[in-house]
Amino acid sequence: MATHGALALDGATAAVGVTTATGTTTASGVTTLVQSVDWLAIAPPTITAAVALIILVADLFVPERAKHWLGIGAVAGLALALLALLPLRSGDRQTFCLRTDPTTCSYTADHFALVVQLLVLGGALLTALMSLHDTRKRLPAGEYWFLLLSSAAGAALLPASRDLATLVVALEVASLPAFALVGLRRGDRLSSEAALKFFLSSVTATAVTLLGVSFVYATTGTMHLTRIATELPAVPGQLDTLAKAGVALTLIGFAFKTAAVPFHFWVPDTYVGAPLPIAAYLSVVGKAVGFSGLILVTVIAFPSLTDVWGPVIAVLAALTMTAGNVAALRQSAARDWSAVRLLAWSSVGQAGYLLVPIAAAAYSDEKQIGSTVAYALMYAVVNLGAFAVAALVARTHPRNRIADYQGLYATRPLTALTLGFFLLCLAGLPPGIIGLFAKVTVFSSAVDAGLGWLAVVMGVNVAIALYYYLRWTALLFRSPEAAPSAGGAGNGPAATVAARPAPAAVTVAIALTAIVGVLLSGYPQLVLRFAAVSLF
Repeated sequence: MATHGALALDGATAAVGVTTATGTTTASGVTTLVQSVDWLAIAPPTITAAVALIILVADLFVPERAKHWLGIGAVAGLALALLALLPLRSGDRQTFCLRTDPTTCSYTADHFALVVQLLVLGGALLTALMSLHDTRKRLPAGEYWFLLLSSAAGAALLPASRDLATLVVALEVASLPAFALVGLRRGDRLSSEAALKFFLSSVTATAVTLLGVSFVYATTGTMHLTRIATELPAVPGQLDTLAKAGVALTLIGFAFKTAAVPFHFWVPDTYVGAPLPIAAYLSVVGKAVGFSGLILVTVIAFPSLTDVWGPVIAVLAALTMTAGNVAALRQSAARDWSAVRLLAWSSVGQAGYLLVPIAAAAYSDEKQIGSTVAYALMYAVVNLGAFAVAALVARTHPRNRIADYQGLYATRPLTALTLGFFLLCLAGLPPGIIGLFAKVTVFSSAVDAGLGWLAVVMGVNVAIALYYYLRWTALLFRSPEAAPSAGGAGNGPAATVAARPAPAAVTVAIALTAIVGVLLSGYPQLVLRFAAVSLF
């Protein structure tokens, strides 16, 4: 159901009866902006933002002993936002459209937007489950839940945005709370340092993106993505260089969010310094924001300049997957490296795979984008599951070293098997069938687009990744190394993990991701069908 409102602009001097791009001139000579709002279409991000504000206000009145109810309210709000996606699954819904051109809108709840919103809100919900225990003791509950939900609202808004202004606003709404979340552990030097690095690099990327947006607007005269696609080919020759520079600069902000080389340097330190649930959130939801924005501006707004962004993204994909996997290969238990740092470099490598179909779309058609969406869904499930297991181990081993996972099967067999399954999915090996099929679809998109060299690079990187994923998996099933305790008894890594019961919310997060991962491995067509169809 739509509601309507009007806003008058005093002093307008248009002729009677003339319709402008933003409204209609009335008999009195006043231009009226009339905008129809489809509240059902914008319900998912709106509900998330509303719950964030409610929690912020409630935090002022809720006593300290009842702060845990704020977390339960955040989980309920995210679940409600996910349910709001159900009425939208039947077809496209648009709102905030131009009166003179109802097909040109700022917000479109199409198939692509709904799938990414499902990923974003589902990832935020799992992050909230992992955070429930920490917010009771280690983190300020009110601020944490407000910032998390605010970031999730911006992330849910971005894939439905269809003009550059809304895209940039959504990107910043998703990013600014994330800076604070990374540095929310008060008195923690690593957390503060990570937040500062994340903030400075992100602000620089945003400034460059805004410069690019201004160049695009100056040469096309519009912010709407579909109109930019129409106007770019008609840009006069003397402005062609400015337009191409604007396209390149606009892509930088989204490349930063995807952790593409050379904008990846912030990832390992940020993930290690951030609260572990936030590292999981950035690895999945943060990447979903970057990739959805990158897809929108390339496929919808800049299709006429594929010769500009196509080769660049192909090279970025090759460099990103190689840099991430080679760095992850260096992380080992013998060197006392952090498991979170390994997952951070692994996420950089996975980002390279996700870039491949976007590059392929420049050489074939937009259907290649479906491979990115299918792979992102698989990656989100198993990577969040791996971080949930890491959160469990971190309760007894705050350093969260790779060596701390040795012998996990001896005391927590189900948890070890679950983590092993997640790692095999990321590696693309059975029984992680969904990981294997998702890699095949991405590989096929490169081959079908004639990017044989990129397919070869991807094949080499998959082989490199197999080694460090299998090395970690094998460590889970080795005999735990006993270390002398104060009383003289053995107290190895696995024994310590077993000494404390797992928080119920973390257990639920692990179970949910495992169930979904097994379901998708049994019925991969639930995800892979996105790779065969156009999402726009």
